Amino acid sequence: MLYFSSKQNTGFTLIELLVVVTIIGLLSTMVLVSLNTARMKARDVRRLADLRQVALALEMYYDDNASTGYPGTSGSNNWSILGSYLEPDYMSSIPIDPGNESYEYWVNTENQSYVLGINLEDGNSSALNGDSDGSIFGCNCDDPMYCIQL
Repeated sequence: MLYFSSKQNTGFTLIELLVVVTIIGLLSTMVLVSLNTARMKARDVRRLADLRQVALALEMYYDDNASTGYPGTSGSNNWSILGSYLEPDYMSSIPIDPGNESYEYWVNTENQSYVLGINLEDGNSSALNGDSDGSIFGCNCDDPMYCIQL
């Protein structure tokens, strides 16, 4: 007598495996996109904090040197010279942008006022609603440039 055993397949079919791999791929893509957005926002937050720290250091410098005013020459971006005036007494080091942007520092002709600026990666950032806009001492502060003016 011949007996046939009825084996049941207990594995996954190729179609089921492809569907699962596709779903995992879509989920990982969405996570990576969210992660890139979070990194962009983190760099912008760092830029804003850097500008506020430099503004505080400039105020301390001004308090000590009121007769000469803020450091720098009007009509040009003076960011590169800030280190020689603010380090190490007012700041341990001048901030470097966490991305590919560059900070800006401009003074007026009497060196009694200044503007600090940086382009934000997120052009829709709510921080852009409360900053200075327009051309200030030669710095173009139109969005997405975030500017602090004193």
